[in-house]
Amino acid sequence: MLELLAMLETEVKTSSPYSQILAGKKVLISGVANKRSIAWGIAQLFYEAGAEVAFSYQGERLKDTITDLTKDMNDPLIVECDVTKDADINSAFAAVSERFDGKLDIMVHCLAFAPKETLEGGYISTQREHFALAQDISAYSLTAMARAAKPLMQAAGGGSILSLTYLGAERVVPNYNMMGIAKASLEAGIKYLAQDLGPDNIRINGISAGPVKTLAARGISDFTSMLNHHAEVSPMKRNVAVEEVAGSALFLASPLSGGVTGEILHVDCGYNIMAM
Repeated sequence: MLELLAMLETEVKTSSPYSQILAGKKVLISGVANKRSIAWGIAQLFYEAGAEVAFSYQGERLKDTITDLTKDMNDPLIVECDVTKDADINSAFAAVSERFDGKLDIMVHCLAFAPKETLEGGYISTQREHFALAQDISAYSLTAMARAAKPLMQAAGGGSILSLTYLGAERVVPNYNMMGIAKASLEAGIKYLAQDLGPDNIRINGISAGPVKTLAARGISDFTSMLNHHAEVSPMKRNVAVEEVAGSALFLASPLSGGVTGEILHVDCGYNIMAM
């Protein structure tokens, strides 16, 4: 009897309610910076759900980080991709196509950047070159990567594309500045891409996550105050967890959301509905 109980306990610990929902699906994830990244939380859950996961990165330091994080995964593809260069994007997707036999089911875009100067002072002081760089990496990269992913998703019979955004795209958030403008562009792009890709059964959606302690968040001045304010004001009286954002990503990537495209799903403990 004790042996049977031990076996059942082991099964409960190792099994997952999501273990088959993405079985056989081919996934590309961009934007993993460290173990606290939302992108990494999504990657872990997708892998747990049965997906075969590949990663794109920019810079040798991030390659080492991803290699270390994925040491317990089954030989994931880790490919360099500087999204400011079309040649790099084409090369990365050629590698993805080779690994996944010309098909891709899911792409997760977790890329955003704005020069530090644009997150200080007021938005009005943003310089032209900083504006262009933030838009290129944070918004246009989704369009460029979706275009590269399209033929692979067509070959797979359809697909799902996800990107991360934030409420600063809709409302003024102090110190978010240029990133708010870039995220607004990203969200508009998601809607236009939804129309372009829909006939091929390719869906694209965004997750507007509440503030999370990630590497990117460190660049926002007084981020701790933002966290505290969200926890105080949100209906659930707390901040969102990476695991909760990943769970919503799993829903949007899976057949459970088959009729959903062009949407921005708020995963922020309800903060976005509050006026005061």
